Amino acid sequence: MSVHHQESFAAEARSQGLVDITSEIAGIVAAAAVDIGVATVFVRHTSASLIINENADPDVQRDLEAFLARLVPEGDPLYVHVDEGPDDMPAHVKSALTATSLSIPLRDGVMVLGTWQGIYLWEHRRRPRPRTIVVHVSGS
Repeated sequence: MSVHHQESFAAEARSQGLVDITSEIAGIVAAAAVDIGVATVFVRHTSASLIINENADPDVQRDLEAFLARLVPEGDPLYVHVDEGPDDMPAHVKSALTATSLSIPLRDGVMVLGTWQGIYLWEHRRRPRPRTIVVHVSGS
């Protein structure tokens, strides 16, 4: 029998950076009660994104943030869309370069993540704001 289960939750970063949302997603997957399937995770915003990356050493997160900040600097004079401040257009570019949705396989009712993998909301704006994350679980 096929099962579909969908829930949303709010995640908030204090500023630009990565927020571990693995446990919230794991709870939704558990509530879906599927044995095998897939979880699709989607962020409903254009200036934040999702990644799966190492969750053991916080230096990895700092290095990722520093790299993307160098790749997409704030204040570039080529940006035309600056209505909401100097971090606005860079946030959209960063979101486009990363991902707004992820697919994670499920086996035995849990996400099949690697030992050191975590799921992160990546906030690209400076000002804190709640971000809506939608998790859709399908399986049997």
